[in-house]
Amino acid sequence: MTRIILALAIISLYACNESKPVETKKEMPIEQAKYTPEMVVNKNDFACGMPVTAGISDTCHIDGKAYGFCSSECKNEFLKDPKKYLSQK
Repeated sequence: MTRIILALAIISLYACNESKPVETKKEMPIEQAKYTPEMVVNKNDFACGMPVTAGISDTCHIDGKAYGFCSSECKNEFLKDPKKYLSQK
């Protein structure tokens, strides 16, 4: 009888300690702010020349001013030497 009680106790302890996968909440993606042409200081994308009225896909801020770009590639090109582009304004 003692062995049965001991076996049941061990089984119940093992069953209680069995780890189950914990469900984690999926984080909602953070929606980036949508910039309009009125919110940026440039009228054309510096790298490709496309008008920002066609759509702003990416932005950067320099000296407290927002600049809009049609793509991340154009923004990255601009950020390689922003002074070069800003002096052409």
